[in-house]
Amino acid sequence: MSVCFAATSAHAGKYNTVLDIGDSAPAWNALPGTDGRKHSLESLADSKVVVVVFTCNSCPYAVDAEQRINGLVDRYQGKSVAVVAINVNKVDEDRLPAMKQRAEEQGLKYAYLWDESQQIAKDYGAKYTPEFFVLDDERKVVYMGAMDDSPAGDEVTKTYVIDAVDAALSGNPVAVTETIPIGCRIRIERQRRKSSR
Repeated sequence: MSVCFAATSAHAGKYNTVLDIGDSAPAWNALPGTDGRKHSLESLADSKVVVVVFTCNSCPYAVDAEQRINGLVDRYQGKSVAVVAINVNKVDEDRLPAMKQRAEEQGLKYAYLWDESQQIAKDYGAKYTPEFFVLDDERKVVYMGAMDDSPAGDEVTKTYVIDAVDAALSGNPVAVTETIPIGCRIRIERQRRKSSR
């Protein structure tokens, strides 16, 4: 059973404890995707804007967002925008074989990557699924948080990610740069303390 929360504490950004708006986006390298290939941020150099979403198979909020993310891909087809989803959960229903099955069944149109090390989520300060980051042409973070103002797609009145992408494409400042991500807690494994003996 997934437990869902909203982010409440902050140190770097308003809601993100690691990154702030304007920071350089952490890069990922050689992450396996559901397409059988290895992916890196560098391979998206031709895209003016990159949307990164931390997601998974097991969170109902993330599942509800899948077709809306497909809609993002459709909206920006041919407009130099790349959409990449990254999953770091390590329970069986979130591992790469299950991701491949999910991508095929749902017809996911975006790259869906898995990071078994979980490091990329730590680097971004991502704590929830789904949680979105919009990167500009210099790969600076210009937006982070929720996709829009409602987890329910039919109740959306403010499209935060779309607005940020449109602003980044046109070279304009992003009006709303950070919001509270709402979803299920990413299942980061606890590191055991090394014995001093």
